[in-house]
Amino acid sequence: MKNYKFTIHGNTYSVTINEVEGNTIAMDVNGTSYKVEVDRAMQTSKTPRMVRQRAIPDTNSTPSEGIGQKVSNINKGTINSPLPGTIISILVKQGDRVKVGQKLMVLEAMKMENNIDSDREGIVSVVRVIPGQQVMEGDVLFEIGL
Repeated sequence: MKNYKFTIHGNTYSVTINEVEGNTIAMDVNGTSYKVEVDRAMQTSKTPRMVRQRAIPDTNSTPSEGIGQKVSNINKGTINSPLPGTIISILVKQGDRVKVGQKLMVLEAMKMENNIDSDREGIVSVVRVIPGQQVMEGDVLFEIGL
């Protein structure tokens, strides 16, 4: 249902489109129901809506060690890359204390800069990437000790 307000020659009309079927429209105008036929069939837009969710690292979902290497120890607190891209800048270093939600680095993916935030509190024990490095989804970016 779509609601519209029209003012024609000083008169205000409240129009609610209830249903569109082919070239027939069921609508209410100021509370009175009408069925209206149009000269040609109404076409709905087929433009998709793109909704991008905030990129949040998934801790320990796909553990890896080093630059793109897998590791078996998943007990360490890791911050993994949420998507493939290039490291633009790293804002923390080994030994820094981080809080939940703190910005750790900037990752460029599909020509967009994405902030990678910490999802845990602790001390950065290992930084596994360098600026300019390419990473894949799930690669370990940081290890955070408790």
